[in-house]
Amino acid sequence: MRTRIIPKMLNDEVEAYLSRNDIVIVPVGTVEMHGGFPLDSEMVMSEAFALEMAEACDGLVLTGLPYFYAGATASGRGTVQVSIQEGIHYLHAIAKSLLRQGFKRQIYISAHGPAHMTVSPMVRDFMDETGVPILYMDMIMTLSKHGEGVFKSLDSFHAITVGAYDRMGRLEDVPLTDAYEHREAQTCAKFDDLFSLAYQSGSVGYCFGDPKDHMSTPAIPTVERRAELAEEGKHIITALVERMNMPQVVQQLRELEAYNREVAQRCPWVPFAQQ
Repeated sequence: MRTRIIPKMLNDEVEAYLSRNDIVIVPVGTVEMHGGFPLDSEMVMSEAFALEMAEACDGLVLTGLPYFYAGATASGRGTVQVSIQEGIHYLHAIAKSLLRQGFKRQIYISAHGPAHMTVSPMVRDFMDETGVPILYMDMIMTLSKHGEGVFKSLDSFHAITVGAYDRMGRLEDVPLTDAYEHREAQTCAKFDDLFSLAYQSGSVGYCFGDPKDHMSTPAIPTVERRAELAEEGKHIITALVERMNMPQVVQQLRELEAYNREVAQRCPWVPFAQQ
């Protein structure tokens, strides 16, 4: 294929793909303050994983969805903050369009911690409304599940970020700087007990008090060092996607749809039974 990224494809190319398959991977991101990395770094990371995943399971990628709930980084004036409910409705409309177009196997991914608050409700409501199971893969959880021996520390996360920019043809967007390498505790650290009472950023409302609170980043003083990090990061991305076994993920989605139909026959009162 010339490309797997839908906005770069011709309509004829999308229709040719849909004549043989129905998989779309949708990276959901943010534009938010992110230490020494560009504001869209978590978007680019999700896009790089999505592209690698699409190649592994013969899917397409819908890019261009960076404006969703950012969360505590709203204290940065570069952060674009969209409410959780607005994000849910927007993403739901996109999912319905993709289904009408013929993409029945939809996989949403994000490397942004609070993304689950937007994507998970949409995924569940979509099932009740359409009877079609679509999937959310939280990349933070995926790194924890599949990263043993590959994802070794927060430095690996930074390498993935640089590698993602390289994977998407944007390595030069990562600036050369050593001004954002910090080890201080977050200004909100005294509230960690509250933050730990629910999944990721879903426990309580707050904003970071200092830009250093979100993603101190390693020194990248030279082009050579940036290239080293990019190579390390791309290797990690490839290794993690191999461990995800995307063909099996897609096959399970198909099998889950058949299972749900059986459930609907036995339990006609479930919300999706009439779909």
